[in-house]
Amino acid sequence: MAALFFCLLSLGQADPAPPSGLTLRHDGHYLFIQGKQIPGGAIRINYLEAYCRAGSTDADWVTHTVVRHTSQQLFLSDNGKVLRLRDTLADGVTVEHTITAGADQVAFDLVAKNPSARRSEAHWAQPCVRLGTFTGFGPDQGGNLDDYLPKCFLFIDGKATRMPTRDWATKARYTPGQVWCPRDVPRTDVNPRPLSALVPSNGLIGCESGDGKLLFATAWDPYQELFQGVARCLHSDFRLGGLEAGASRIIKGRVYIVPNDMPALLQRYQADFPGQTTR
Repeated sequence: MAALFFCLLSLGQADPAPPSGLTLRHDGHYLFIQGKQIPGGAIRINYLEAYCRAGSTDADWVTHTVVRHTSQQLFLSDNGKVLRLRDTLADGVTVEHTITAGADQVAFDLVAKNPSARRSEAHWAQPCVRLGTFTGFGPDQGGNLDDYLPKCFLFIDGKATRMPTRDWATKARYTPGQVWCPRDVPRTDVNPRPLSALVPSNGLIGCESGDGKLLFATAWDPYQELFQGVARCLHSDFRLGGLEAGASRIIKGRVYIVPNDMPALLQRYQADFPGQTTR
């Protein structure tokens, strides 16, 4: 009789419900933000593509700019909502990442520390977000890599502005692409791609989905630059600033995947990053 009771109890138990909203996966190189609402089921981020030195705007990417690093996954929750990573740079700096997925956003909370006896040369870092599938233009490479630009936006003169922006720069050590540098970052210390004369009004950059129903956007604080790249990608690249010996720095980021309502997106961004719109 007892055996029958437990059998009936077992039959009555439902499988655990799958997590709602967004979930995370990391394969050692790429971070995947997964969700039923996302075209193609996921957004792929080269996380992190590189840690970078200053003096980078007109310098060789390989021999000067990139600071080598390794990445280690420390923890991923069973429901895919919380991911922890540790990056270790060649000069000894460590960066601990806590990444938390919500219903329609992903929060990044980073702590960078320099335990060495000398200043770090790492000034900024690149999360490279691949958006070809999201915008309806297919894989990262192949074809006209500027085809997704009319779907992309940043804020110029306080207004959401589609790409290509006016006065689109075309000359640099490496082409194509476009870099926007905030006022408080030296223009000598950004990506060696064409550097726009336009200064962004804030640190938010994003794009519209292929069907026009969703917006993707990302922001970091502090941020080094906004960047449109050559893998149908967008960047808000975060700033380390060359940590002094024994120093640490807190960095935060957001990814938003929300309905196509620009005023609502801007309101959320301003609540998360209240200091950036004054830059």
